[in-house]
Amino acid sequence: MGFLIDTNLWIAVERGRLGAADIHAVTGPSPVYLSPVNLAEIRFGIELMTDTKQKQRAIAMLRRMRRKPLLRIGGATAEIFGALAAGLAKAGRGHDFRVQDLWLAAQAIERKFTLLTANAKDFKDVPGLKLMGVSVPSP
Repeated sequence: MGFLIDTNLWIAVERGRLGAADIHAVTGPSPVYLSPVNLAEIRFGIELMTDTKQKQRAIAMLRRMRRKPLLRIGGATAEIFGALAAGLAKAGRGHDFRVQDLWLAAQAIERKFTLLTANAKDFKDVPGLKLMGVSVPSP
C-alpha cells in the first residue's frame, strides 16, 4: 500500500496550514510518492509568483518534495487516464478542466494507491479510485 498526495496538500504544508506530521498521522509507515503532476503544478505556480519570499519558500518546498520517490507516467497510466476521461465525458461530468486530477487518479488506480487530498469532492466520481480526504484548517 502506498499514498499519492494531491498537490493541494503539498501547498498546505508549504503554507504552514498543515504539518508533515499531520500527513504522517494519516499515512503512517506506508510509503508516500510524488507524481510528475505534482512537480508540474508546483512549478507552474512558482513561475507565476511575483512575491520573492513566497517564491523562495515554494522553491524550497519543491526541493523537499523531490526527496520522495517519483512515480512514472507510462503507457498503462495513459490508458487508465484515457478510460477515466472518456467515462466522465460520456456521463456528462466534466473532464476537460480536471486533466491534472485525472492524471493523479490514473497513477493511484494503476498502482492501487490511496490518493490523499483536501478536495475529495473533485475525485468522488472517479471509479476505482481509493480516496482519502484530509481537512485543511482555514488561514
